[in-house]
Amino acid sequence: MKENLFSSPFNSVLTVVTTIILLAVFRGFLSFIFNPVRQWDGTATNMQLFMTRAYPDEQYIRVWFCVAVILILTGMSMAVWRAGSTVPVAGLGRKLLATGALLALLALLAPFSASATVQWLAAALAVAAVGEAIRRFAGRGEDERTVSSLTVLVVTLAGLVASLWVVPYGHHTYIAKRVPRVLAEPGTVALTTKLPWTIMLLVVVAAYFAGRLMRDRLPINPTRVTLLVLWLLAPLVLIYLVLRDPSFDMGHVVGTDLPIFAAYAVGGAALLSWLTRPSTGETGRIVAVLILVVGFCTFLTPMRQVVRLDMLLLAVFALAAPTFGGGPRARRRYIFGWLGVLGVMSWLITAVNTPSTVTVPGGFFIGGFSITLMFAIFTIVFSFPLGIALALARTSSMPIFRQLATGFIEVVRGVPLITILIFFSIMVPLFLPRGMHLSEVTACIIGYILFSSAYLAENVRGGLQSITRGQHEAAEAVGMTTAQKTIFIVLPQALRVSIPPLVGHCIGVFKETSLLAIIGVFDILYIGRIVIPGQTEFMGSTRENVLFVSVIYWIFCYQMSKASQRLERRTGLGER
Repeated sequence: MKENLFSSPFNSVLTVVTTIILLAVFRGFLSFIFNPVRQWDGTATNMQLFMTRAYPDEQYIRVWFCVAVILILTGMSMAVWRAGSTVPVAGLGRKLLATGALLALLALLAPFSASATVQWLAAALAVAAVGEAIRRFAGRGEDERTVSSLTVLVVTLAGLVASLWVVPYGHHTYIAKRVPRVLAEPGTVALTTKLPWTIMLLVVVAAYFAGRLMRDRLPINPTRVTLLVLWLLAPLVLIYLVLRDPSFDMGHVVGTDLPIFAAYAVGGAALLSWLTRPSTGETGRIVAVLILVVGFCTFLTPMRQVVRLDMLLLAVFALAAPTFGGGPRARRRYIFGWLGVLGVMSWLITAVNTPSTVTVPGGFFIGGFSITLMFAIFTIVFSFPLGIALALARTSSMPIFRQLATGFIEVVRGVPLITILIFFSIMVPLFLPRGMHLSEVTACIIGYILFSSAYLAENVRGGLQSITRGQHEAAEAVGMTTAQKTIFIVLPQALRVSIPPLVGHCIGVFKETSLLAIIGVFDILYIGRIVIPGQTEFMGSTRENVLFVSVIYWIFCYQMSKASQRLERRTGLGER
């Protein structure tokens, strides 16, 4: 510390002045948070509004079911991919010591009363004492003890959940039809909050041990592929089948949707069986391109949406057929893949086009942080393959694909995101063919996907250009086609190199969802900035709500950044 901060008189003065400025800023920040006039009860009372907007209380079990599914997948994935690492116990003790010191500093700078300051200092001293005890218990040298980071995580989460049962956070409720509408009762939080979170903690722990059992008993690669498929399906299934709860008209499903599915399943399987034969040659590629053209032409005439999307899906499978074709076993696997994807997609389209049983005010059935997360996940998942395709097209030796990709990327990058969101939410629905409806949320997601894919393509293009010519020549020497060389040799290496900019892009996508508030989508920022300050009881609480929203954004962005660092270490990025 002396060498870095006090190595000369000038550095010493600079260190002291900077410390004074930082302490002044910290004190001002604490004075804002702990000022008695702050309306933090508005944030606490509207916590459900922040998370899911006006989702009905009688169907809220669906929200907890979705959380449980995500936690189960998280627990299993952590076990199967061997997430976590060992943490030195001494390091853990030092972190607790630092936490205690920070709490003591907070107690001295915050505008607490004398008794509150003493209580906070006592808590800080207790934390520091525990840290020092752990540090002494850790041992030294070869006898130094370590603990799993997952154990630390579970203990921390258990402490937070236990605090819901013990610490008197208070019970805040807001019911519009009740007098008074806002009721703040002393004691711990409501049972409908602390009981589900306790169950969620048990669920994730049980899922982790189930994942360990699967890792030891089942083949590892099929297990990982299955989990990846479940992660990809989870957002669509949970949002449009569980949360939206469509009321299926079985007569319509049997009379219309099933025949369409059967026609595509049989016809598509026969077509793909032919296209995957090595003897089909260039004729197959011409047929695949014609199917793609027909798929785009279906949007020019009125017809059922499922017919259009199934045609586009068939075109994608037809274009990829020569790459994944080959022997009878590979062809059968490819056809089964087509049937599986077609079945899931047809089911989801039918569910989206079916009226929902969830009745909420406004245009969309969820809002708040749920819709923020939905926008970010859908944008990242769907812009990823589109961005890769654009990057490959821009680096292609075929001029038409290169020019089209370059034109799209440059046009999109030259327009602000907010302009694209406004254009898609207002203008695009005016140009749709008769009988085709696009909700504002869906239109904005499509616009955001296109915007994100242009930037993602440039990140991937940087990775593609880092692959040496020798890799291409080696792949060609063993007889790989251009598509096989790209998919199995070039892309894996390019994506590995692109991990840091891709994670930065994902963080940017998540943060820029806040622009949705400008066009009136009920995301978490819109609720904190417009909806809650509009309630009579909490007028003027904008700053408190926006600060809470900022903390939510920071927590998720920070965790994404840490996950990126762990991924870089596991893949050896920057080391070899």
